[in-house]
Amino acid sequence: QVQLVESGGGLVQAGGSLRLSCSASGSSIRTAAVAWFRQPRGEEREFVACFARTGGYTYYAESVQGRFTISRDNAKNTVFLQMNGLKPEDTAVYYCALGQRVITSALRSPAAYDYWGQGTQVTVSS
Repeated sequence: QVQLVESGGGLVQAGGSLRLSCSASGSSIRTAAVAWFRQPRGEEREFVACFARTGGYTYYAESVQGRFTISRDNAKNTVFLQMNGLKPEDTAVYYCALGQRVITSALRSPAAYDYWGQGTQVTVSS
């Protein structure tokens, strides 16, 4: 059974940084697509960043490009999201997701992912 556990959320002032972690069990992150999504209160879940299943390719939402960095530690089966230059509009619950059969064209779609973590709250104050 695949489980994903996020950590690292919190309250930070605008311009600050946070690093989120997603620890996976039951599936190797090296052979799956692993993504971060976020969901602001009252809004739909949106794509943030991901690793594709193969090649180590990374993709980012335009809104976070240049500020956020996705990385991974294969030995620990953990994916990270380093968030710098945080803005109030980054406030949301952040979710880690894993998909074992996600094709490139579907990487930004929540429906393509099989497993989800419980989410971690990120709040950016102005």
